Amino acid sequence: MLETIAGAQVARTPAQVRAWTEKMRVAGKRIALVPTMGALHAGHMTLVAAARHHADVVIVTVFVNPLQFGPKEDFAAYPRPFDKDCALCAQAGVELIYAPTPQTMYPPGFQSHVEVEALTQGLCGAARPTHFRGVTTVVLKLLNIAMADVALFGEKDYQQLQALKRMALDLDHPTQVLGVAIAREPDGLAMSSRNVYLTAAERQAALAIVRSLRAAQAAVRAGERDAAQLAAAMAAAMTAAGGRVDYVAIVDPQSLQPVATVAQPARAIVATWFGRARLLDNADLLP
Repeated sequence: MLETIAGAQVARTPAQVRAWTEKMRVAGKRIALVPTMGALHAGHMTLVAAARHHADVVIVTVFVNPLQFGPKEDFAAYPRPFDKDCALCAQAGVELIYAPTPQTMYPPGFQSHVEVEALTQGLCGAARPTHFRGVTTVVLKLLNIAMADVALFGEKDYQQLQALKRMALDLDHPTQVLGVAIAREPDGLAMSSRNVYLTAAERQAALAIVRSLRAAQAAVRAGERDAAQLAAAMAAAMTAAGGRVDYVAIVDPQSLQPVATVAQPARAIVATWFGRARLLDNADLLP
């Protein structure tokens, strides 16, 4: 029996999801899956809106995945406003929320994992060596449970998106993995569940991230091609604003390998701490 919470239908087990999706398929409905860790905001709702363009019904998953958190990361403190999440989904017309427990997702004896090798080695993978294994494992489980026609992920987590696309391709999964453009606040800051960690002063300082990306785009348009120079300028701008830069990288958009010269389309990707929030952002660089 599905639960109803804040106006939304909620499934708790794989069997409940499969029974529901089977009814949708019998009715001829296309299904979209939007995996999340909850703490939903307007950025997540842009994924739901995009899902409407590709499918008739939408499943949002809400699951704070312990496998993708390192031992010193914020798993216990990660926000979990589940009733609010349900209300937002209901307002957006989401047909089903899947909200399993960790014990449901990883029962006793669980020991199987999925790893996308090369794409997860650098960038966030360098500082968080087990993170992407946790992401690809949980997402493959969700894809297998829902067997949706499409699954949508935000481009803010660009490395994650590329790894998930590769995983689905390599493992012949029938679900099409699609990226959705970064949702931003009116002042340009990328929307993120971790923005709630920012103080008012840190929130303003964090705008240096998007300013540095836009400055890099402008520099490339003006003729700058040296990737090292571009990255150094971005890092300096964020550091001057009080950020603690984890990395700044100029990479090939598909392989995520560093490029020395922006002679063809590249991607600038950054991870920077402001206060206790590690913020991600990225942008295309077009020569």
